[in-house]
Amino acid sequence: MKIRFEKDLPFLLFALVSASTVAALPQVESAWTGVKEVYGEQDFGLRILRELMLLVLVAYAFFEPRLRNGALSSTVLAFLAVVASYVLFEIGYALYLDLPLVVPMAGLRVFEYLPLALIGFVTSRLGAGSYIINRFAHFLRYYIALQAVLAIAQALWAPPLFGVSFFGGGRPFGTFVSPNLFGATMATCALLFALVPGMGKWVAVSVFLALLSGSRTAFISSLLVVYFQVYAVLRPRDRWALVMPAPILAVGALVLASSPLLSGRDDADPTQDGRIDLWQRVFSEQMHGPADLLFGWGLGLSSNTINVLYGAEHFKGQFDSDSLYLFLLNGYGLIGLLAYLLFLWTTARTSVHPNKGMVVMFILIAGLTFNMWEYFPQNAMLMYLWGMVLGTGGQPVSAPVQAERIFRSSRF
Repeated sequence: MKIRFEKDLPFLLFALVSASTVAALPQVESAWTGVKEVYGEQDFGLRILRELMLLVLVAYAFFEPRLRNGALSSTVLAFLAVVASYVLFEIGYALYLDLPLVVPMAGLRVFEYLPLALIGFVTSRLGAGSYIINRFAHFLRYYIALQAVLAIAQALWAPPLFGVSFFGGGRPFGTFVSPNLFGATMATCALLFALVPGMGKWVAVSVFLALLSGSRTAFISSLLVVYFQVYAVLRPRDRWALVMPAPILAVGALVLASSPLLSGRDDADPTQDGRIDLWQRVFSEQMHGPADLLFGWGLGLSSNTINVLYGAEHFKGQFDSDSLYLFLLNGYGLIGLLAYLLFLWTTARTSVHPNKGMVVMFILIAGLTFNMWEYFPQNAMLMYLWGMVLGTGGQPVSAPVQAERIFRSSRF
């Protein structure tokens, strides 16, 4: 059997994302009947499918010679060695703080889909990044169509378990456990479609579904995609007219997203947001000196995985971070947080991808009030996109792949 990642990888990525349609079926069924499952009582039986699909992808990358050789280059291995060394230190520090091993292990969820970033990096360095995203986006249309049918039905007839949609029913959740996860994934799909020419109508559908979800993070993230789309079509001399009012537009988007009409909730006023109170309380109660600031005060304590598995108050000091940056500060300290931001900045500086600004800004903004690296399949798609964008910088490890030639040879 001849392995050709240009033909196989788009389908494998689609299969991984599609695993989300069955991973949360028990919770989706409960939500349809008006029952919201509580922490510690959720069924994880089907969720193993996404981990199994991830293992299939990793195994495929290992057996594909070009992917394996690219991922095992000296530069990549050196980077992974630095990251792994600091992560091991943080695990040891968490155990020193007498946290059960399961807690710091849950804090590693931010790295679960790192192999996809490596695959995206290598495919981009091989010159096939754009082609693979193009084929993957064409497969993804079927996923969006399914989510759209379910979301509209839920917005019309589902019980208002998470709030009321502007269609009169409950806020839609598609095949996810909550509208926020659904909306975040739809916004990420809008980003992916925006990277592919001729996918404008699918960008619009994804943005509409993100809006319908009532999630503020999803709404603002999807508007960011629209903003960059408009920015790209303007003439360079006219773009200042869009850049100048950007801060005002951002504030307006936050106010609009927090309105009961769009959010479906009466408690979404950003001036009275419980998250801000939570963050202030966490800083005052958990941070006890320079060591906590530099290295964190409990790797994994703010993990949604731990909260779902054991309950929100099972371990001392446990809380819902509801922010990637608070999660990183809590678990990896100021050193880990600055390293993450530095890597984002490095991506923007070194990449020559035409849409690097949109991808980097999307990742930066989406993490403000959402720990996106813990939520599937948003984390899977964004990790791959991040690696693909980063891989367009520097010199390729081999001759670029001609996308048109590949398309003709692998068309089916």
